[in-house]
Parts: sequence; structure tokens; C-alpha cells
Amino acid sequence: MTKETTYADSGVDIDAANSFVEKIKPLIKKTARREMVGGIGGFGGLFHLDIKRIKDPILVSSTDGVGTKVKIAQLMNKHDTIGIDLVAMSVNDIIVQGAEPLFFLDYLATGKLDVDRSVKIVEGIVKGCADAGCCLIGGETAEMPGFYKPGEYDLAGFCVGVVEAERLIDGSEVRVGDRIIGIASSGLHSNGFSLCRHILFEQGKLKPTDKPEGFDEILGLELLRPTKIYVKPVLNIAKNFHIHGIVHITGGGFTENIPRIVPAQCCSIIEKKSWPVPPIFHLIKEIGKVDEAEMFRVFNMGIGMILIVAKNDETEIIDRLEKLGENAYSLGTIEKREGDGRAVCYI
Repeated sequence: MTKETTYADSGVDIDAANSFVEKIKPLIKKTARREMVGGIGGFGGLFHLDIKRIKDPILVSSTDGVGTKVKIAQLMNKHDTIGIDLVAMSVNDIIVQGAEPLFFLDYLATGKLDVDRSVKIVEGIVKGCADAGCCLIGGETAEMPGFYKPGEYDLAGFCVGVVEAERLIDGSEVRVGDRIIGIASSGLHSNGFSLCRHILFEQGKLKPTDKPEGFDEILGLELLRPTKIYVKPVLNIAKNFHIHGIVHITGGGFTENIPRIVPAQCCSIIEKKSWPVPPIFHLIKEIGKVDEAEMFRVFNMGIGMILIVAKNDETEIIDRLEKLGENAYSLGTIEKREGDGRAVCYI
């Protein structure tokens, strides 16, 4: 008799997927908030918005991925931090509006589900959610044989946060004379990796196991350094000071992101020597012979988040950030933009 065909014969293992869900349930419980209703496993995640605490709520949402940084995780066979990057890329976007992250959902797609590897990925997501103070309310794992090569996977994340309407930060209060404060990044974060990989591995013929001069660890681990999550320090500052604008230095670097929050009539003057640029950026620039303007348009250059504040608050805010364990720098000023002048100028 002909053997009956099952879903597993096509490469999709439902039993493995069920095993994976059971293994991550205890991990997900670590991110629970009191507003979370029920657990994972339903068709939708439930969250009871506390309108007694927030009288006039505005929901702020973001979705993002990790890009080709997942290639580095796959090359290194190290998957326990890539989930931190996934959470960071969304929660760092919503705190720009002054919003507190509430809950997060993830999407993991792969050719064949590797339960142990997937658990490692979720461990990182859980760590990221804990750092951001949000709960992992649900997610999706898609097994797609024939679509991804063996060992490959991709990630996407979705975050929802909330801010009191009167405390929304939208950049409309940015004024000429304001000061620009930068908070240090942990490295490349999760942007520019297509250019980074092309330069370091193809042009420079480097290997992930190489340790370039001046580096504290091998290249692969430097590239996998998790994206810094800025939620707690930024919300602390926003609660105690009047912030005119916040900029996440993500894809597009300084050049493309600062104009997203600064009014068109203003020019942001960035003093390039006001902070230390980490060695990884120098290495990419030197090997690839990348023009400085392109570096500032692609990478964070060692600054992951920017606060735009009144001049009188600058010193106190930098002092507070340093007490919170952050490296903060006075980067420059907001000045009047003349005619068709650039929105961001580097001096």
C-alpha cells in the first residue's frame, strides 16, 4: 500500500512547533505585566489598557527587523542576542515620541524549525522585552521549506506603546538655540550590515574569527554586539525634564533621521569631534574607502539616540544620563536654516 502523506513529509513538523511553544512558555512569563490578559497560544494577544493611569492615551506602534545582521548570527552559530536587537529596533523607535512600550510580538520564519536554536532566539527577545519593560504577548513561527536555505531564518518584531497626549514628543517645540545631546551606541546596532559585510568580508577578506588591531574581541562578536535599548534612561529623562525632540539614530544614520524630528526651518549643527567614534566604524571607513558623508548617512557612528533640549537643561541632563550609566555628549546646536541649506551640517 502507498504510504499516506503527512505535513511532515513536506518539511513542516507540527510536533516540533508544539514542542517549541511549550519550551518558550516559561520564558515568556518572565516578561508579564499586570495588564496582560491570559497567556500565549490564543489567536490574538490580549492587553488591558489602564486608562486610570493614562487619562488621554495615544498609542504608538512600530515594526522592524534585524536586517542582514542575522547573517552574522548564522555565521557565528550564536543566536542568543539577535532577539535583543529585534526588540531594540522597535522600542527605540516608539520612545522617540515619549511612549512607554507596552507589549511586543515577534515573527520567526525559517526553512526547517530548529527547536534549540529558536529557543535561543526567544531567550534574546525575552531579555530585550525585560530591558524595555514590555511584555512578550505573542508571536508567530513560520516553517517554510524550500523558501529558506538550511540554517537560515529571518525575524520581524512589532511593538505597541502608549503616551499621555499632553506629553507627546513630536519635535514641534525644537527651537533655534536648542542643544543636541547624544547617547552612546553599543556599536553598529542593526543598521548598515549589507555595506558592512560587503566591505569587511568581501573587500577586506576578513573572517568573523579575525581580531583586528585595537579590538577587544573577534570581529564576529563585535558585529553581534546587541543594539542598546534606551527605554529606561530616555523615559527617566522625559519624566523629569522638558524634552523638545528625540531622534533614534537608526537606518539612515544622522543625515536622514535628524530631519524627521527637527522642523524644516532649522539646521542641526553636529560637532564631529565631540564624542569618541568606536573602532568598528574606522575599520569600515578605511577598508571600504567610504566617504565621511556616506558614513554619517548609513551608520550611527557611535551615537544611538539624540535628545534635543533647551540650552539651560543640557548640563543637568547629561549629568543625569551619566548617573543612569549612559555615556552622553554635547554634540552641537540647533541653528536657523538658510534657504536651501542642509538640514544637518557637520563641523
